[in-house]
Amino acid sequence: MELTDTMQETGVIGRMGIFDHEEVLFCFDRPTGLKAIIAVHDTTLGPALGGTRMWPYTNEQEALSDVLRLSRGMTYKSALAGLDLGGGKAVIIGDARQGKSEAMFRRFGRFVHRLNGRYITAEDVGMSVHEMVNVRKETPYVAGLPLNMGGSGDPSPVTAYGVFMGMKAAAKVAFGTDDLSGRKVSVQGAGNVGAHLVDHLIDEGAEVILTDIHEEKMEAIRVKHPKVSLVAPEAIYDADVDIYSPCALGATVNDATLGRLKCAVIAGGANNQLANEAQHGKAVMDKGILYAPDFLINAGGIINCAWERKGYDRDAALGQTAAIYDTALRIFDRSRSAGIPTFQAANEAAEERVQSIRRAGLNF
Repeated sequence: MELTDTMQETGVIGRMGIFDHEEVLFCFDRPTGLKAIIAVHDTTLGPALGGTRMWPYTNEQEALSDVLRLSRGMTYKSALAGLDLGGGKAVIIGDARQGKSEAMFRRFGRFVHRLNGRYITAEDVGMSVHEMVNVRKETPYVAGLPLNMGGSGDPSPVTAYGVFMGMKAAAKVAFGTDDLSGRKVSVQGAGNVGAHLVDHLIDEGAEVILTDIHEEKMEAIRVKHPKVSLVAPEAIYDADVDIYSPCALGATVNDATLGRLKCAVIAGGANNQLANEAQHGKAVMDKGILYAPDFLINAGGIINCAWERKGYDRDAALGQTAAIYDTALRIFDRSRSAGIPTFQAANEAAEERVQSIRRAGLNF
């Protein structure tokens, strides 16, 4: 089910009912300029763990739409990864390049604390370990902290590793081999996840085409990897590649871009890559493109953060993240056997786990 224009006009509680969200907390603090929304989607499997994103949303409706979709994705992400965690997310409305302060994130930490452990925050787009340290000053319900504070550090490298493993699984199905040597991969986004993913792709011998809205980020990667080709943001959709890897914001697979994509696989780290799941998920399948569901293959970050709760073990976190490969193969097989889009196969598998725990009365 998607947030159509009509649904966007529905009140907040009505919109919560679209995906059965449990709770939405609106946060405002004039002295620090904090404007935030925390969404708790489902806590059947455990506390809702999900990062905080800081972005200059056009309006509050856009921010609410984003946090509702992202939090549901976290429920599915944790369920498919076999974690005992629910789904939640937070968004802060603002410019991450100039609007940050210690006071803002400490105030945000107090809002997180009001949820009494039902929501655990971490880094996401526009955030870093530094901000999580400030949030931690006001609440213990934080993950992604520095190693010297008992945390796991920046989860981006592990997220990128999971995307890489999911991409290899998709390649195995689409091309008959998971070897990415010689494959052309377009990476959209040169942020933390995108940059680490490029490292893996170059190490494997792939040919990488990269774009980002920030030229300095692209140039930094090309200094490290001179063979990477850089293109303008809009040109990435016209690149003739084997794999398209969206690693920035979501909804890049939409009516305007789908007809331009020349790839056999879509596999990236961005959340909510399909602008409309039902419509574009089927359109991708009909076009013969294998889509690796984002909440399936970008689960490395949440897996990494989850290990903080039981004593961080990086090798164990990487090992569990590597298992995304096998999970992806099962989802692709389920999709093929049932004749349904891959996103639907992944949604159903996640919902089955949540419902089985709920029916057994084993809720968090």
